[in-house]
Amino acid sequence: MKIALVSDEFHPVHNVVIDWLKDHDHQLFLFGALKSGHVEESWVAPTAEAAHAIQTGKCQEGIFFCWTGTGVSIVANKVPGIRAALCTDAETARGARVWNHANVLALSNRLLSQDVAKEILTAWFEDFDAQKGETGVDELTAFENAVS
Repeated sequence: MKIALVSDEFHPVHNVVIDWLKDHDHQLFLFGALKSGHVEESWVAPTAEAAHAIQTGKCQEGIFFCWTGTGVSIVANKVPGIRAALCTDAETARGARVWNHANVLALSNRLLSQDVAKEILTAWFEDFDAQKGETGVDELTAFENAVS
């Protein structure tokens, strides 16, 4: 799977995530500090760039990091077709995939440990029944269309 990976600054846990993704045969597209190696002045621009990579089909999903994870989830959710979920544990990640069909995993650089990162990634990438949660996602899509 093609994964957009973005952060505004580098944290050691990113290496764990990158290694896990590569070990599971995902192709990575890096944005922001993960691409440049430098702290980004803005978390908004690289997050928007990564979200657009998903929107346009260059990537299928994304994993977005910032200090709290909130900022990247807000930016990502402004891009049509993106359903970003801020997750702090494996069960939240699993639920976001099943019930919300989330396509962007938003994570907190501040909170994420190596072990928790691996648990979240395992839960996020588990196979799931796409029909489960479909009614809620259809309702969400109808709501988005009504308010836009």
